[in-house]
Amino acid sequence: MNTEVFPIRPGHPSPLGATVDEGGVNFAVFSRHATKVMLCLFDEDGNENQIVVLPEREGHVWHGYFPGMKAGQQYGFRMDGPYKPEEGHRFNPFKLLIDPYAKRLSGHPKWHDALFAYETGHKDKDLSFDKTDSAPYMPRSIVVDPKFNWGDMPRPRHPMESSVIYEAHVKGLTAGRSDIKNPGTYLAMASDPILEHLNNLGVTAIELLPVQAFLNEKFLLDRGLTNYWGYMTHGFFAPDPRYMQGSDIAEFQEMVRRFHSAGIEVILDVVYNHTAEGSEMGPTLMFRGLDNASYYRLADDPRYYIDDAGCGNTLDFENPFVIRLVMDSLRYWVEVMHVDGFRFDLCSALGRTRHGFERDGPFFRAIGQDPVLNKVKLIAEPWDIGPGGYQLGAYPAPFAEWNDKYRDNTREFWRGDRGKVSDMAARISGSAQFFDHDGRSAASSLNFLTAHDGFTLHDTVSYSQKHNLANGEDNRDGHSDNHSDNMGVEGPTDDPDIIAARVRRKRNMIATLMLSQGTPMILAGDELSNSQGGNNNAYCQDNEIGWVNWPENEDPFFTFCQQAISFRRMHPLLRQTRFLHSRQRLIDGEPDLFWRQTNGEPMRQEDWDNPDLDIIVAEMRMASGSPEYVRREGALLVVLNRGEAVEITPPALPEGGAWVRRFDTSQEDAIEVTEGMHVAADAVVVFSHEQKE
Repeated sequence: MNTEVFPIRPGHPSPLGATVDEGGVNFAVFSRHATKVMLCLFDEDGNENQIVVLPEREGHVWHGYFPGMKAGQQYGFRMDGPYKPEEGHRFNPFKLLIDPYAKRLSGHPKWHDALFAYETGHKDKDLSFDKTDSAPYMPRSIVVDPKFNWGDMPRPRHPMESSVIYEAHVKGLTAGRSDIKNPGTYLAMASDPILEHLNNLGVTAIELLPVQAFLNEKFLLDRGLTNYWGYMTHGFFAPDPRYMQGSDIAEFQEMVRRFHSAGIEVILDVVYNHTAEGSEMGPTLMFRGLDNASYYRLADDPRYYIDDAGCGNTLDFENPFVIRLVMDSLRYWVEVMHVDGFRFDLCSALGRTRHGFERDGPFFRAIGQDPVLNKVKLIAEPWDIGPGGYQLGAYPAPFAEWNDKYRDNTREFWRGDRGKVSDMAARISGSAQFFDHDGRSAASSLNFLTAHDGFTLHDTVSYSQKHNLANGEDNRDGHSDNHSDNMGVEGPTDDPDIIAARVRRKRNMIATLMLSQGTPMILAGDELSNSQGGNNNAYCQDNEIGWVNWPENEDPFFTFCQQAISFRRMHPLLRQTRFLHSRQRLIDGEPDLFWRQTNGEPMRQEDWDNPDLDIIVAEMRMASGSPEYVRREGALLVVLNRGEAVEITPPALPEGGAWVRRFDTSQEDAIEVTEGMHVAADAVVVFSHEQKE
């Protein structure tokens, strides 16, 4: 047992956290309102064997240096200060706190009354004060030397407009594979079978559900469930230990290295809008005990929190040290862990000030000027649950945004909802009404049919109602309006006609996604016809419900998805950075986008307004104003037909030109070349303008 007692020196206020060098370790932590900061050192068995008051304070940063200390040292903080919840202060020195800059954690909090700064069951609730030591139930922060041999391999760096993003869960994607060593871990995630699958599919980036250390909520554990998705972060720098085979963060770095070697970027789904500490009745794990009034947005009555995330609290992005924490965290994941971008959960909360959402608020200004972060992929979930929280299209460059209107309109159109043709046309042309401002790219619309939150693609065509009883909330949780359609039978069926109809619907929806301007994202398992049994909120299902069900034999739908992604990759016209606005091109006088009727005539307003219209015919070209160096190709005639079979009158072409069928969802081989302008019922067809041989 290591019981070494370390001397202390003044140290430095920067960088924050625990920083190891050749001589020892420097500790620095922010707290504006604390009166004393105690660093607690633990031996390898978790015994607290030294408590040191940090001797120096510069501004609101407390710091000290410990000669002789090495990587691997376990530690935590205790804070002294006022315990006055009615004034927003909740200091309690009996509670061990996680270092918000900890690069590694020993585990997860173990639920016990000692985690709460107040006496549970007391009549005064959170106004009471608890003196039980929480250290036996808290993970320790661990000093880390994060150096890793990356070699000289460059990062993939795919342009956004050329990206196909694959949203996946570290455990969910790998747990069902018997041919992978230690499934459910970072190293399993980047194993040869997974890399081969992703390369065969044709994706360019994997977007991982939260991997920053997160909490299992007690109410879930009491039900025999767990936090599967991970949207309860308590460690903004630490990879979650549950996905490690051992205890070395190098496992995460090796995962990223292997993805990069396969040409695949790594994007992290990150949660900075709230923390795992919840409301005023939640546990004291880190920020609440470090400086509650500085880290969180408090209500007019500072005993309570402003809750724009629906999880009990919201971080205060008007506080410069909150901005610093988040920016330091993001840079760490880019520079040290080599990730390639971020998807920001409930990103509207990050733009909130006391005046509401501000698209030029402190967080967005900080991102825009940062020389590291303004070069990586940044994706916003453009809403939260606070007032005015839905902000689709309002984010500044270089952010892309999850476009939920794309999801809903595509499902509505293919379900046959009346009057949705105009909406669908806007979606396939890049949703310019939302994104074409301030010089934003046409790739800003992150188009998706499905995501972790909601039905899988197979369930979208197999269930008309959610089936969430396994979540233990009497089927009250999850969205009730999914724009889904069971095609005649709720759930699995042996009826060959219904099975065929479901397959065709899925093919049409994937084809629509890959033919649309913007950046496509697909949900892991959709290419394998994965089902969650109609559960559209599998946040607590760390089991066969939430995991990807890998088929024993290759699903023919996988081959179709390959073909659709490949077709997109072959046609730069589908991956443009400039919006299509039906403007004439100088090169040939033709409009870059022309909406046609099936008889070849232009669409009129009365045609768009016809609620019974069930077909879209779009003649697309390279955008007007595209410079000469942009790779060019002839026009594409894209037909989305949810109605009966129809003959298309081909648009006139210059002499020597011909329309060639290059993609057809009604054919077993979607990219087999065939003749004629016939479009089958319930099909997506693409004709290419080519020169006759």
